Amino acid sequence: MRVAVAGGTGFLGRALVRGLLDARHSPLVLTRDPSRARPLFPTDVTLLPWTADPGALAAALDGADAVVNLAGENIGAGRWTPARREAILESRTLATDALAEAVRRCARRPAAFVQASAVGYYGDRADTLLNESSDPGSGFLSEVVQSWESAALPAGTATRLAILRFGVVLAADGGALPRMALPFRLFSGGYPGGGRQYISWVHCDDAVRAILFILGHPEASGPFNVSAPNPMEARLFYALIGRILHRRCWLRQPAWLLRLALGTMADELLLSSQRVLPRHLTEVGFEFQFPKVGLALRNLLAP
Repeated sequence: MRVAVAGGTGFLGRALVRGLLDARHSPLVLTRDPSRARPLFPTDVTLLPWTADPGALAAALDGADAVVNLAGENIGAGRWTPARREAILESRTLATDALAEAVRRCARRPAAFVQASAVGYYGDRADTLLNESSDPGSGFLSEVVQSWESAALPAGTATRLAILRFGVVLAADGGALPRMALPFRLFSGGYPGGGRQYISWVHCDDAVRAILFILGHPEASGPFNVSAPNPMEARLFYALIGRILHRRCWLRQPAWLLRLALGTMADELLLSSQRVLPRHLTEVGFEFQFPKVGLALRNLLAP
């Protein structure tokens, strides 16, 4: 299977490319700077120049079996100034607009369009159990995710569309986990706010496996929560990190201090709560390799 990947140079994108190669597929990575991206990938990975022109994109995608869109600015890379908010939104919606229109223009259309999304779709919902039929929430991230998903909908008129709402993707070499673990390694570990907020998470290996599963199952369409079936309260999640690293979880980070340092970014990234279940994904037959957070964290953090 020839699979075009937008956002393939991110940590999840690189993991997906490795997964595609291991499964004997042929990844095509769309990137703004192929020469700079070349060292990130084996020589048998095809790199294609990214363009926002749907016509040129259609020529690049024509004949591909599937498209996976992971493109978007890192939401945690800097304080949410007005310029950062605009970049976070536009990096997602403009790229998705272009890809969806390109798929519609392909003479030989891909059989599937897999669109990344996030559990931020549901907003801050305390301990309410959420599944794919739950209503969207409010707040900046929820609005971004809703716009992101809406931008992908035109692709669904031309091919099978699956929207994957990822929880916090846990990996040893990227994403949120190294930042979560660093204070513990420095003997200053703790949890943010009151600690009662739920973290919906997924091991990076399961995130990749879920994408490959969706690609390989023609009946899989619509929204899917790609998060493990056991979301956990932050106080327990961070305490487990400490236990695995043989460190105390003692330095609680007050909400007011986080807001002072990060502004509204603190409320939506560290203090909000999404207790999300992967109902649709399990209904179509996917099984998690890491269904419980202790198993996942030990795999990623233990020596």
